[in-house]
Amino acid sequence: MADRIIMGIDPGTNKMGYGVIRVCGRKVSFVTMGYIDLSRFKTPYLKLGHIYQRVSSLVAEYKPDAVALEAPFFGENVQSMLKLGRAQGVAIAAASAYCSEIFEYAPTKVKIAVAGTGGATKLQVAEMLRHILSLKELPSNLDSTDGLAVALCHHLQETAPFPASGSKGGWKDFIAKNPERVK
Repeated sequence: MADRIIMGIDPGTNKMGYGVIRVCGRKVSFVTMGYIDLSRFKTPYLKLGHIYQRVSSLVAEYKPDAVALEAPFFGENVQSMLKLGRAQGVAIAAASAYCSEIFEYAPTKVKIAVAGTGGATKLQVAEMLRHILSLKELPSNLDSTDGLAVALCHHLQETAPFPASGSKGGWKDFIAKNPERVK
């Protein structure tokens, strides 16, 4: 089996985490992780432009075979959801210009895949990634490990799909499994 590169993105409006893994057969190895700092941009439009530029450059640099994103969390604040949805949409547009395989996973699915429980904290997910991928240390900003977790979740979904669903994720799957969160 040929090497496969998977990029994971955890969308955000102040920090957008990303991580890249390489899969060769059954072996998964760490390539890189980081975050896009958007806090210095004064308007949401400048943030969206920067997201597009940075995601485009990351995808062009690492040439992933698949890009997986964490689906926005359905919360009570409609304005926050709208802003996050825009950030995710721009990241999808940038990635799809270079990569035809784009996937989404609900936050709980990512946590279950990596840490074994949908209620895992950012630190618990990061510690599991450190163990699974033999990372020497964790970054100071855990948005980076969130992006890496999405990449690993996608790999695990491809190799051993979650028994709860034959779907690869996305909005329909998330809404079907979480009707109480959709108003």
